Amino acid sequence: MTITPDPAAGQAVKAADRAHVFHSWSAQALIDPLAVAGAEGSYFWDYEGKRYLDFSSQLVNTNIGHQHPKVVTAIQEQAAKLCTFAPAFAIDVRSEAARLIAERTPGDLNKIFFTNGGAEANENAIRMARLHTGRQKVLSTYRSYHGATANAIALTGDPRRWPNETGTSGVVHFWGPYPYRSNFHAEDEAQECERALAHLEQVVAFEGPQTVAAVILETVVGTAGILVPPPGYLAGVREICDRHGIVLILDEVMAGFGRTGEWFAADHWGVVPDLLTFAKGVNSGYVPLGGVAISEKIAATFAERPFPGGLTYSGHPLACASAVATINAMAAEDIVGNARRIGEDVLGPGLRELAERHPSVGEVRGLGVFWAVELVRNRGTREPLVPYNAAGAANAPMAELAAACKQRGLWPFTNMNRLHVVPPCNVTEAEAKEGLAILDQALSAADAHTV
Repeated sequence: MTITPDPAAGQAVKAADRAHVFHSWSAQALIDPLAVAGAEGSYFWDYEGKRYLDFSSQLVNTNIGHQHPKVVTAIQEQAAKLCTFAPAFAIDVRSEAARLIAERTPGDLNKIFFTNGGAEANENAIRMARLHTGRQKVLSTYRSYHGATANAIALTGDPRRWPNETGTSGVVHFWGPYPYRSNFHAEDEAQECERALAHLEQVVAFEGPQTVAAVILETVVGTAGILVPPPGYLAGVREICDRHGIVLILDEVMAGFGRTGEWFAADHWGVVPDLLTFAKGVNSGYVPLGGVAISEKIAATFAERPFPGGLTYSGHPLACASAVATINAMAAEDIVGNARRIGEDVLGPGLRELAERHPSVGEVRGLGVFWAVELVRNRGTREPLVPYNAAGAANAPMAELAAACKQRGLWPFTNMNRLHVVPPCNVTEAEAKEGLAILDQALSAADAHTV
């Protein structure tokens, strides 16, 4: 790739941004957005000509990297044929996207309701569960993120919920498994699983099983920690839901479409939910798209009863064309298999080696190209490198780590006291090793704060 610096253009882009763009999750006067000139594969670059290895996959969604030529071409060809059409019509590319997704979802999740993104997918999944069961309560974990729309943010466990919640959402939070920081005083994964399931069973009992419409879980918790469930946990949740007539929703918005080294993370444990939500990796975010994969049982509820929900851009042709091209490219290029191999052969072993050398690394965990490095001040006490939901000066150690990564040409994904290692699913072995080498250097910034 040839990168031609153009600082003046970058300054103009930055000036227009600062004058007119209102950014998500930000105090507007305190941010300094990087002006991006271009991207290709696992890299992007600024107008100064500096290139960054994208170990964030942006928001963990560019699963096939930037500017994949097959997907770009598919969008262009679809735009020339049919740019948009209302969701009430049968459109070839919409039907094909639904077919390709349904072929890969577990079990009998054969009907696809399209949305514009993950939050809307979760909103509609909750609506389906409530109407299907005639119940109102929904249970979700504290360590979770399900989106920023009204119900989705209420489902969310992380602090972004706090300023948004009304307190009347019908959502009840519970603790999911997290062996490294067990809420159940567990001594190993098996004990963590047993006690986490007993806790959920007790929450269901005290809330009244007959009032609970759904349990929603991120199959592998994403932004809140990349928490891989211990063996048996998801099967245990499935059994609790079946016993009480509760709908099980798996949120695969971040974990789905190759991120964990399987098409869907649920495939690792052979668990079939009643509803599965997706977005992000379905088309690497090239055009906004999400959806709900629906079981036959829940689809039957709306066979002759109208589903009271919809979106103007549900199944947008350009988005569906990019999904078709993405899924076909992933299959043809074995991108899911690549994610699995990179995780097993490069990222997992490489991150564990870093843990041996850096006292700031408390734990490494993950699957595929979905990893977290949990950073601590003291390995013995497991005190987090920064406090929970730290901001400003309290978050300085993590800010220093992120700056050290960027200075060396790696764009990181950091959240609270964690560094998430989440490159594209088609990252090469050489690129993954390049990123690990940069992290090896940058972690000295975190090591400086250990005791």
